[in-house]
Amino acid sequence: MRFIGASNFDHSTQPKIGVLLTNLGTPEAPTAKALRPYLKQFLWDPRVVEVPRLLWWMILHAFILTTRPKKSAEAYAEVWTDRGSPLLYHLEDQVSGVAERLTKQWGDNVVVKGAMRYGQPSIGSQIQALFEEGVQQLVVLPLYPQFGGPTTASTFDALSDELQGQRWLPDLRFVSSYHDHPEYISAIANSIRQHWESHGRADKLILSYHGMPKRYLLEGDPYHCQCMKTSRLVAEALGLEEEEYLSTFQSRFGRDEWLKPYTDETLQSLPEQGVKSLQIICPGFSADCLETIEEIGMENRDYFLEAGGERYEYIPCLNATPQHIDVLTHLVGEQLVGWTAPKYDARITKEEACKLGSE
Repeated sequence: MRFIGASNFDHSTQPKIGVLLTNLGTPEAPTAKALRPYLKQFLWDPRVVEVPRLLWWMILHAFILTTRPKKSAEAYAEVWTDRGSPLLYHLEDQVSGVAERLTKQWGDNVVVKGAMRYGQPSIGSQIQALFEEGVQQLVVLPLYPQFGGPTTASTFDALSDELQGQRWLPDLRFVSSYHDHPEYISAIANSIRQHWESHGRADKLILSYHGMPKRYLLEGDPYHCQCMKTSRLVAEALGLEEEEYLSTFQSRFGRDEWLKPYTDETLQSLPEQGVKSLQIICPGFSADCLETIEEIGMENRDYFLEAGGERYEYIPCLNATPQHIDVLTHLVGEQLVGWTAPKYDARITKEEACKLGSE
């Protein structure tokens, strides 16, 4: 086995600090052809679907990958833009914003890149690119506020797999969650306040999170608890009473029971309970994507209005807004403590390197 090293490694290079922002992933185009490899990679991850591999391989290849790519492609076509996938261009903007702020604070020795757990740019390619730039200390920030096995832990799996093949390993800091971080809570609350200022308040505020099989919660995954804490802290920041807001879970898949209450079923039942207007936000998503734009902004809007609702407003994710860039920069900055300057002068002269190579 040959381990991967930097192709242009120079022992006299000044060590740099790397920052890797990651998100879930996206296909390269809104077509069935592009969706098939993306869904195959995503759904084959054992963190995402915890089913015996042989059984799941047959289900995945015989049923899901023969039908779902076309349906998913139609949904992606609804949200695709001139810049491509919303999740990808928001990540690009987040990387640019964080890089600009970190450079002002810490100088040019901090390198920031973005990667997708599934699809491109991959975690492996971006890790290698960071190493090629001389990174020897690495902060990884998965853009999932709440920890989840299928998201955060899967990102760590991919990171670990990549590092196992490297000739040299960096100092590593990994942010597992920031669901209750004051800066993040403040940003979500301020986003809601700004919406209220321009649109007024509705009968109910819904905080919708991505779903997860209930079994994961019962086996110890903290995702549900962290979502509930996020909602409680946001409500406290806004001064909301318990009856004024509700947490729900969207995007379930398969036949297992998932975390409840389900977003779609809740929205269909609220009008008969006297809730005629609502505003909905997705605090578990750091950027708008298919699940927020199409599922929440379009599909679930129809459910609510068809059930008798009169006013439905989706509050966008934080995306690359200045306050969100500040939050992400703050999260990274906390990890950079002690790394703002090299721990020691790791540089050696070319003469020393040649001498070492001849011994």
